[in-house]
Amino acid sequence: MATRPHICVFCGSSFGASRTFREHAARIGSEIARRGAGMVYGGGRVGLMGVAADAALAGGGRVVGVIPDPLATLEIAHHGVTELHVVPDMHQRKARMSERSSAFLTMPGGVGTYEEFFEILSWSALGIHRKPVGLLNVEGYFDPLLALLEHGAEQGFIRPEHLAPLITSDDPENLVGALLAYQPPPGVARQTKLNEA
Repeated sequence: MATRPHICVFCGSSFGASRTFREHAARIGSEIARRGAGMVYGGGRVGLMGVAADAALAGGGRVVGVIPDPLATLEIAHHGVTELHVVPDMHQRKARMSERSSAFLTMPGGVGTYEEFFEILSWSALGIHRKPVGLLNVEGYFDPLLALLEHGAEQGFIRPEHLAPLITSDDPENLVGALLAYQPPPGVARQTKLNEA
């Protein structure tokens, strides 16, 4: 892992229905750069991922893209990032992104974004990593997901301590700051919810 912290950003390859999604993606990229951290992401130049990457680059930040070869050959790869790694498949993409990252931040996105979020949360529950997992809950986008996780805990399928690394906020700057300041709890901890703007 690089000496500076890197935040892995999972997000959509489209813009979504609300202009606010795009605005918050830009704020995430800008804040990562402002704090001197690096950004690791899926390597695309389209949708929210492209917005976040461009904002981080514009702020003088270091941006590491990791993209599978089939997507790179479709010409959606962002060739203006600091580092662009083309890997054979999605499995190696996620493994490389995880290795390079100190924390994970999920913004609104589709099924691929959900899959990345749940895999990294599962890895945390299994003890594969002890890194924080953030959700940027723009306009309540993740409210149904958070309700589902709470329901799983209530029904005895999700241990409360497995949600301890999960940090949620609707404020990009607060969320980036909390992820960079995170320290793994010594024992059972509760889910962290920041004061929302």
